[in-house]
Amino acid sequence: MSEYTKRFAQDGFVLLRDWFDAAAFAAMREATDRYIREVIPRLPGTEVFYEDKNDRTTAKQCPRMEEHDPTMEALRRDPRLHALACELLADDVRLGSVQWFNKPARIGGPTAPHQDGFYFMLEPNEALTVWIPLVQVDAANSYVRYVPGSHRRGMRPHGASGVLGFSQAITDFGEAERAAEVGVACGPGDLLVHHSMTIHRAEPNRSERDRPALGITYYAARSQMDHAQRKAYLAGLERDLADQGKI
Repeated sequence: MSEYTKRFAQDGFVLLRDWFDAAAFAAMREATDRYIREVIPRLPGTEVFYEDKNDRTTAKQCPRMEEHDPTMEALRRDPRLHALACELLADDVRLGSVQWFNKPARIGGPTAPHQDGFYFMLEPNEALTVWIPLVQVDAANSYVRYVPGSHRRGMRPHGASGVLGFSQAITDFGEAERAAEVGVACGPGDLLVHHSMTIHRAEPNRSERDRPALGITYYAARSQMDHAQRKAYLAGLERDLADQGKI
């Protein structure tokens, strides 16, 4: 077992420095910038979220990028990422989606404490998210904060958060957990991976720097998704967001 696999099993997250070489990172950043420039303008409101839906410069999240761009489809099929996911989950994996997450400078909102697995609806809940920073990320522009070991303590109760893109939040997240949090500073070329059951959150971005990142999900082959339940949840969420005027 590798050292990073041991850390992932223990803490529920792991940072891999310099995973991408300069050329690979530059190509990925260029592809992402092109997606933002050329693809986002033609997407419907359900495929791109904004801090302010009336201001197209405030884009904050794009789900399912692989459905709209072959480069993003190729990224989620990257052999090294696939092998890493298999190693960390000790199983073969099924491909999830590619997402772009941003916290725009000065106005980026918070990410409520949550577990990704609440959205995934898997049994057992064995999956991970590969989080790829596209710029230097630190406390000032809102790095991800994890509660170490929380992936081994079961699913927590979640309720509506009111945050577009992160609709559910842990309802009993407490001060002891805030005190235990570990914020992870990382930058171009690095790779941050967390388990689907690991509690994490992020503060608002009040700095002068954007905080863009890519996220890719992988599901362990031994996990089964309740597709009907997930489809119903997503449909209900879309209705709620439309009713609230957020999309």
